Amino acid sequence: MSAKIETLQKGYGLLLNEIKTRIISARIKAARSVNRELIQLYWDIGKIIVARQEQYRWGQSVVERLAVDLAEDFKGFDGFSANNLWRMRNFYLAYKENPKLAQLVQEIPWGQNIVILQMVKDSKEREYYIRATAQMGWSRNVLLNQIKAGAYR
Repeated sequence: MSAKIETLQKGYGLLLNEIKTRIISARIKAARSVNRELIQLYWDIGKIIVARQEQYRWGQSVVERLAVDLAEDFKGFDGFSANNLWRMRNFYLAYKENPKLAQLVQEIPWGQNIVILQMVKDSKEREYYIRATAQMGWSRNVLLNQIKAGAYR
């Protein structure tokens, strides 16, 4: 009887570990999918702002007004401040001519994208930091330290 219980317990432990591994994997995939959608949304917003500014010769006040209206319409949602709308615009402008980097930026969170956008100007160096962040899962602080330490060089 004890051998049967041992076998059941061993089998249960394997089952539990298998399910836990699957849950963790699914959560990581879901987070990456949400991140890709968010980055695509920010890309699209940046693109729309650039297009409308060119079309109508709008200036800074339109982006400021847009931020106020979006905050009103999407209460409880972060990410639509005037500063962030300007970042979306700059994000789009920085990568629109570089399809390779435009695709890569979807693999890392917005905060890390902004650090790279603001601190790194060379496209090859940007590519290095984007790839390294995606592969090694660098947090914003780790990325910042890597850039300051000149990890690319």
